[in-house]
Amino acid sequence: MKIHSLIIGVVFSSLYSSFAQENKVVAEVSATSCEAMCKANTSKKALLLQSIANNSTEKSTKSTDGMVWVAAGEFNMGTNDYPDAQPVHSVSVKGFWMDQHEVTNAQFEAFVKATNYVTIAERPLNSADYLGVPLENLVPGSAVFSPPTDKVSLGNIQQWWKYVPGANWKHPSGPESTIVGLENNPVVQISYLDAKAYADWAGKRLPTEAEWEFVARAGREHTKYYWGSELKPDGKWLANIFQGTFPNNNTAEDGFVGAAPVKSFPKNPFGIYDLEGNVWEWCNDLYRDDYYKMSPQDNPQGPPNSHDPEEPGVEKHVQRGGSYLCSDQYCIRYVAGSRGKGETTSACNHLGFRCVKDAQ
Repeated sequence: MKIHSLIIGVVFSSLYSSFAQENKVVAEVSATSCEAMCKANTSKKALLLQSIANNSTEKSTKSTDGMVWVAAGEFNMGTNDYPDAQPVHSVSVKGFWMDQHEVTNAQFEAFVKATNYVTIAERPLNSADYLGVPLENLVPGSAVFSPPTDKVSLGNIQQWWKYVPGANWKHPSGPESTIVGLENNPVVQISYLDAKAYADWAGKRLPTEAEWEFVARAGREHTKYYWGSELKPDGKWLANIFQGTFPNNNTAEDGFVGAAPVKSFPKNPFGIYDLEGNVWEWCNDLYRDDYYKMSPQDNPQGPPNSHDPEEPGVEKHVQRGGSYLCSDQYCIRYVAGSRGKGETTSACNHLGFRCVKDAQ
């Protein structure tokens, strides 16, 4: 998923064109401006990399509490349903620890209190990164799902995504929203750099894409969904996704309109929760649409560089699992083997993460 914090118009152009992935916001600026934003020394990315180094000096305890040991193994990675997830190929991974659930608001708040870290969505915008945007509009914020009241064509995602000043992890839907009472919900409005900063502080790391899918499959091969072959086995929803008419009418048959508290749905055979639906999760791998054609078999770590033909020159990382906004009408990337993608400094209100840890 690619989401730039945009001021002039909110356009989600990092969607997979043939599958209409629902979760990307980009500014109506030129490709040259986008490339400059990602590469210039004055860019938000460059400034934030320095802030991560400054704010990650105080570490948390490096225990494996709340994590599950995942033994080494092999599996067939990918799916024939999506061009960027082909070919299906054999992969082996080493043993590692994985968080039992997504990082919660309470956990992220502990990190912020310990380090005084400020997330990307909270940071001032550099005018050099947003050429052509009036200075009065350069207000910190992020992308927020804002469903229309009526059914609309699915060809224009500006109808349900908006740039909201003041939206950040403490105020996921805007300045009037709060996480008070939602301490056990997954933290959202988190960019890749924010997630990595937390992982470094916690003595952990972000999972590789191969590790993530290995755990999500949990020994089950050739099923459409990570939990099996049926969307609703025995009539029950096993993941927090969108039911109803996307984007205007979420019937919440699974019990939730937005993100659900962690552990709201059954754990998988490895004892890990919410690897499909709920919120998208960052992986450490850079994204390339053609990576599976060259991926090594043994413990792949992702390509050395990023490439998305839809936005050449924009650095992206892999995201996995889909979210509460994924629908069989629009974005179905909660299905087994499918991939997401997002620009390094992007955030939105259905994007979070979980961590892993190497064996001692």
